[in-house]
Amino acid sequence: MAKEKETLVNGVVETPLMKQYNQIKAKHPDAMLLFRVGDFYETFGEDAIKASKILGITLTKRKNGAAAFIELAGFPHHSVDTYLPKLVRAGQRVAICDQLEDPKLTKSIVKRGVTELVTPGVSFNDQVLDQKKNNFLCAIHFDKKEHGISFLDVSTGEFLIAQGTTEYIDKLIQGFEPKEILFQKNRSKDFTESHGNNYYTFKLDDWIFTNDYADESLNKHFETKSLKGFGIDNVNLGVVAAGAILHYLSETEHSQLGHITTISRIEEEKYVWLDRFTIRNLELITSPHENATTLIQIVDKTRTPMGGRMLKRWMVLPLKDEKPIKDRLEAVSYLKDNEEVAYKISECLSDIGDLERLISKVAVGRVNPREVIQLNRTIQQIQPIREALTEVKKVASLKYLSDNLNPCTELINSISTILTEEPAVQVGKGYVIAAGFNADLDELRGISSLGKGYLDDMQKREVEKTGIPSLKISYNNVYGYYLEVTNTHKDKVPVEWIRKQTLVNAERYITPELKEYETKILGAEEKIYAIESRLFQELVVSMAKYIQLIQNNAVLISQLDCLVSFAQVAQQNNYVKPEVNDSFVIDVKGGRHPVIEKQLKVGEEYISNDVFLDSNSQQIIMITGPNMSGKSAILRQTALICLMAQMGSFVPATSAKLGLVDKVFTRVGASDNISSGESTFMVEMNETSSILNNLSERSLILLDEIGRGTSTYDGISIAWAIAEYIHEHPKARAKTLFATHYHELNDMTKQFDRVKNFNVQVKEIGQKILFLRKLVEGGSEHSFGIHVAKLAGMPSQVVNRATKMLAQLELSHEIGDNSNSKEKIKKAIASPDMQLSFFQMNDPVLESIRDELISIDINTLTPVEALMKLNDIKKIIGG
Repeated sequence: MAKEKETLVNGVVETPLMKQYNQIKAKHPDAMLLFRVGDFYETFGEDAIKASKILGITLTKRKNGAAAFIELAGFPHHSVDTYLPKLVRAGQRVAICDQLEDPKLTKSIVKRGVTELVTPGVSFNDQVLDQKKNNFLCAIHFDKKEHGISFLDVSTGEFLIAQGTTEYIDKLIQGFEPKEILFQKNRSKDFTESHGNNYYTFKLDDWIFTNDYADESLNKHFETKSLKGFGIDNVNLGVVAAGAILHYLSETEHSQLGHITTISRIEEEKYVWLDRFTIRNLELITSPHENATTLIQIVDKTRTPMGGRMLKRWMVLPLKDEKPIKDRLEAVSYLKDNEEVAYKISECLSDIGDLERLISKVAVGRVNPREVIQLNRTIQQIQPIREALTEVKKVASLKYLSDNLNPCTELINSISTILTEEPAVQVGKGYVIAAGFNADLDELRGISSLGKGYLDDMQKREVEKTGIPSLKISYNNVYGYYLEVTNTHKDKVPVEWIRKQTLVNAERYITPELKEYETKILGAEEKIYAIESRLFQELVVSMAKYIQLIQNNAVLISQLDCLVSFAQVAQQNNYVKPEVNDSFVIDVKGGRHPVIEKQLKVGEEYISNDVFLDSNSQQIIMITGPNMSGKSAILRQTALICLMAQMGSFVPATSAKLGLVDKVFTRVGASDNISSGESTFMVEMNETSSILNNLSERSLILLDEIGRGTSTYDGISIAWAIAEYIHEHPKARAKTLFATHYHELNDMTKQFDRVKNFNVQVKEIGQKILFLRKLVEGGSEHSFGIHVAKLAGMPSQVVNRATKMLAQLELSHEIGDNSNSKEKIKKAIASPDMQLSFFQMNDPVLESIRDELISIDINTLTPVEALMKLNDIKKIIGG
């Protein structure tokens, strides 16, 4: 390589290559620049330092002018699919800078430019993408009262918009899980306050978020004069967000977007409201607990990547219209009862690739020959699926799928004719075009093949002639074809051979005859490459007219995949078809938790439970019982059964008659937000306020241990007031399951007609308790907190002391307000037989411990809190 000339720029001496690099880097200062130099992608400076750490590659230095060096780290260009995903997953924006001309054709520095900017939310790379998850890019347009939001998966072409309150926007973000979020530069504080700081974000200039710019961008992309045809003309804030996404794509060098053929509104009125707390608490998609099993892991038996993505969508957006729910349930019922049909469909689905992402690659010109063949084999499964569904004329939803699937016969014939059955992954790396399709190509292949055969004969001839057994003819990009002779035999080399290169252990030579055939072979191969490139590109361009057709096929196949999955899960797990209606009754017989029952030990039977809720007689159920008895499981399984039914799935129960639910709210378990300065109690009150301010007559509410974050009497008062508010609401008799340790709430049934008491059965055997996990009518008078503490391994001294204290406190409660009696209680507590053996009451430290124990409320003490209290006592005595 010729020595680079140095130039002086801003007082710093630069080589031409580094000058070019710095000019391109200046246009993308916030991205890691992968700079193509020969057969390598190089990174420089700070980028190199980051890349070496993330990728584990060597960090070196490159000379940059007379007296300067710059950090350097790189990798072979063919390894980009290995390294690029690691950079993106590490949260890097990556600008890929390629050589835009053949280095052989220029005497000056090669032209280079950024051909793609890959970000967490914008990628076509299979190694970056998760097969069964969408890779959504999201944009939020913050306005005064409502905000707009848009989601685009550039790898599939799905483009969605919506607008609504901060709560609704947050609910959508929780459900769609975007990998990258765009918003206005001056709205960072608003975003963090509303949605936290756990997302990868990028800020855009404010002028991008305007109606006129968005309308112009979208109409230009879709080649329309108005957006009314998409049904989004009244979602102005969402349209602005969508415009910001298109702008971002142009900024990231993504101009070929023919697969984004439509944009649609997320119709809030069609789907059950699941706020972020509910999605989290019910562990539908993810869990805050390590290695926990989620609902989607139980019900997802889909065979295709599109089906997996669709099932997730169904889960976070359950239907609330009776007819489409019943259509899905009818289809699942048919597939469950007709196992042979379901099996045939499953076999076809197993051979289907990612139609959405494959056709998207066709649209943007990033598809390779093997992917086209994969697309072809996938489309070939459509006709067998249609044939398997010929008997389902009475099942409306399955008949619709069968009637609307398009077998794309012409496309199949075209691909099968043009491409060989097992093409190379890239043009130039082997055969791509089928033999017999192009006469010129076949002739050139003959010449190339004959020439290579001639070289084999030449090698044998020269071995015999020279007596050099290790002689071989090889090829490289620098010298072309050459003869290689090891040093052991170099004295046998004929004088007419021309030495071209000396190695440590060998010499390389050329001959006129070898060069002559090299010209023939390489000339033929260059022409072969040119013809194959042209024919393959023509095929890809011709496939563009099938984009919408194949996208529609992908949607229908993914829906069918979900229905078959539901049928298989119902068969395997003994689920039943729920009866969904427009009543206000939830009547579940023998209900089970779909996740917990799958985690039981072999032979252990899940204890099922009945739950009945309605608006007239049993609107609120107060559930009492100790920790670990199964209260929370009963709450969660009731909600999951309702949601599974409205997804179109069978449910884990003996029978289920379910009135439609339009909102599911949960306040389950402690969810501290200490990192943002909020206590458990504040978080609890915020979540509960959100519930009470959004009640509807079809809401289902799950409340677990409301009020525990404050003092006992405050907690009882708040819990009582919340239950009373729900009961007395003038417009919405929301069905509610209320699990509590506050046995005082059992008294509510005396004042409020629709409040009923239930408890989870516990059997006392001597000093032990047995959890029966059965929900029965009637309130419980004991929390068994001390028994649970004992099960948790609490020291016997603490357990014994707590038992005596509980007896005294219960006696105090029975006596009431009689001051003389209270004095007797205090004396009794301080008496020697009520003291731990090591207490000496004249010791102020031990008096402090006594006071600490007296203040403990056993009824609300959890095992963890008991351990923390014990730790506090240890600190008092200096332990």
